[in-house]
Amino acid sequence: MCKPAIRRNAQIGDWVIGTDSKNTKLKDNKTYDFSDSIVYAMKITDKKLLSEYDEFCKNDLTNKIPKWNTKDWRLRVGDCIYDYSANSEPIIRKGVHNEGNRQRDLGGYNSLLSGHFYYFGVEARPLPTELKELIKKNQGHKKIEKPDLIQEFEKWIEQFEKNKLYADPQMRWLFDRDLSDGELSSCIKEKLANDEDENEERLC
Repeated sequence: MCKPAIRRNAQIGDWVIGTDSKNTKLKDNKTYDFSDSIVYAMKITDKKLLSEYDEFCKNDLTNKIPKWNTKDWRLRVGDCIYDYSANSEPIIRKGVHNEGNRQRDLGGYNSLLSGHFYYFGVEARPLPTELKELIKKNQGHKKIEKPDLIQEFEKWIEQFEKNKLYADPQMRWLFDRDLSDGELSSCIKEKLANDEDENEERLC
């Protein structure tokens, strides 16, 4: 549900990649520099309106509907957050977002799906020097329009097995325990502050 500008504008066939910051906090309470490393990459293979994604999850991808009252962190963090079945205005399911996220979440219009992805999580992979141009050094996102750079990235990422979860998410430690509503709200506010800039940088 993050990055509404990307969800509005990305097209099937585009790549979305995620790097992290110089101060990424992990379970050991230490911070690590993942600013030059890739946490995930996905080639968009489908794109659905949020209402369509809700229907799709109900029928074909039920594990993406958050189930907050479970001990399994994977079921708690599902991203099918908005239930369109009851009213024209969707209801927020209890999960990792709340009403504070509604405007930004719904402002992205779409959910992006991928059957061609790589997820490294806490084992983020350093990008080679020739691919450092891909990295967005501040808030917002970067649109890459250099065909040679995209091809170089595709060549590099193919060394890894696709559609594989190599490691746990960096924030598993936060959701792998009972969270009070206050703690959840604090986490959401921090995420909103880090994700508020939708500025686009282009590399042509």
